[in-house]
Amino acid sequence: MGASELVVDVAKIKRAANNAIALNILTYTLPHDIEVYMEEVLDVFLGELGQKKLKDYLVYCLRELAVNAKKANTKRVYFESRGLDIEDSDQYEEGMSGFKQDTMDNIAWYLQKQKEKGYYIKVIFQAKGPNIVLEVRNNVEINKKEYVRIHDKLARSRKYSSLEEAMQQVLDASEGAGLGLVILVLMLKKIGLDEDCFDIWAESGETVARITVPVAMARVEAVSTLTDEIVKSITSLPQFPENIVQIQRLLADPDSQIVDIARYISTDPAMTADLLKLVNSAAYMMAKKVDNIVDAVKLVGLRGIKNLLYSYGTFKILDDGAADKKKLWDHSYRTAYYAFNLAKNFKANVKGLLDDAYVGGMLHDMGKIIFSTVHPELLDRIRSFCKDKDIPADTFEGIAGGMNHAEIGARISEKWNFPESLVAAIRYHHEPSLEPGDHRDVVHVVYLANIFCAYEAGEISYEQIEPSVLMDYGFASEKHFKTVVDKMSEGFRLESSRAAREGAQRK
Repeated sequence: MGASELVVDVAKIKRAANNAIALNILTYTLPHDIEVYMEEVLDVFLGELGQKKLKDYLVYCLRELAVNAKKANTKRVYFESRGLDIEDSDQYEEGMSGFKQDTMDNIAWYLQKQKEKGYYIKVIFQAKGPNIVLEVRNNVEINKKEYVRIHDKLARSRKYSSLEEAMQQVLDASEGAGLGLVILVLMLKKIGLDEDCFDIWAESGETVARITVPVAMARVEAVSTLTDEIVKSITSLPQFPENIVQIQRLLADPDSQIVDIARYISTDPAMTADLLKLVNSAAYMMAKKVDNIVDAVKLVGLRGIKNLLYSYGTFKILDDGAADKKKLWDHSYRTAYYAFNLAKNFKANVKGLLDDAYVGGMLHDMGKIIFSTVHPELLDRIRSFCKDKDIPADTFEGIAGGMNHAEIGARISEKWNFPESLVAAIRYHHEPSLEPGDHRDVVHVVYLANIFCAYEAGEISYEQIEPSVLMDYGFASEKHFKTVVDKMSEGFRLESSRAAREGAQRK
């Protein structure tokens, strides 16, 4: 995000805070207006997560880390301009003897060189599970000498109980970073954070400085209490229709034959028509049109039919044709299409993923759809519950707007006896890094399909995407990523047009 875009978008920041989306501020020279903007973003971000009282402390910490990152980049430019090898101990000492004075005398030139060489400072804000993660990254790795020096300062600073005590010690000021880091650690200690909340390391060409702060306990408890109440209040949602439950029993019976299952489905003309429509959609990419349910069951397989029934049953229960739900279901269909095609093109060798990907994409936002199904009188009751329990009104408004919808959807999917893989896809579709590892493939594919939708809508940038998922799918550049998004978007457009034409012909 450059200086020309310094507009504090409060709604975007709050949406990111509530959906585990990373917010990134990128700069090459760290001008004053970027520092001010960084503080304003942090203020809104912390406020949404119940830790606004920590803002002044954390602003100092972020500024200190950002300034240190800028100095590290300047140091690289300085050594390069003098033809010195920063990895050589003797040349390192020679360079550092004149670094501070030389760069101060001509800082504008060095900052311009940093920008020309693409040496950046990136500040990242992200909510991850119960924590707020603040990072400052710069794209030059600290060397071994710098790493040892920094961690020696950190180790010693953790022994100090006050700033006065630290000032009495002999601090190495040759690079100007020692005292600042000591103050940073003492500030974090003052707000009750232990030594594990801060670290610096190098990875993949970057130096990473990370501060981990817990989300305010009051907010965590309020969201948890309200989620419990909402899930309890909507247990009146019906169970799956009996005909679907019966088919699920047949599918679970190892003695059942495909023909028997197909025959039972065929006794319900509406279900037969809907399932054939689903099977013939672009999701399953059949080579020819399937006209009867026996062929459909054979081609899709028992697992595929079982998953389609979860999707079909959920749609039957939750879709009442209301206009406000159409947008949610349209997004679900698009996500399902992308998830299926991602699985087919990138993970075809992962057993069962094709079937799980489509239905996981269809149902990932069922928490939002369920909440939109809640009757007005129930909403009034939940508001009264918030008042009785002193739960802030903005917590209810946040959940009504989608906050914690992944957990609400997962809880209901457990009530409906969905398989663990689909529950995981629903629960972790915004936070794939929190998935324990048992259902990583389906969580990654549904997360990425959902991200495709957000990216093409301009709601997120490439830098905000979970790096581990991009790596899992081999996306090494935004150009490659955008090419795949554009291709799948066009495929979905063509499929939607075809489906619309066929629908019009049937009428």
